[in-house]
Amino acid sequence: MPYFVYKITQGPTALVKRLEKLEEYDSFKAARSRARELRAATAEHDNYAIKVMFANTELEAEEQLMVKREEPILREWEK
Repeated sequence: MPYFVYKITQGPTALVKRLEKLEEYDSFKAARSRARELRAATAEHDNYAIKVMFANTELEAEEQLMVKREEPILREWEK
C-alpha cells in the first residue's frame, strides 16, 4: 500500500478541511523524510499541516483524514 503526503488546510468550519495530495511514495521512510522537509520549509504564519497517510487508495486516505478524532482527555497529573 502506498503512503500519501497531504497538505491539510482548515476550512471555514472545524468539520471542513481542504486536502491537497502533494506526493505518493512506496516506502514510509521516503514519505516521512519528504514530510519533514515540507514541515521545515513552512513559515510560522502558514495555516496548514503536512501529514503522511497510509492507505490502499487516495480516496481511502482522504476519508481517514476527514474523520473527526476526539481530543485526548488530560488527567490532572498529566498537566
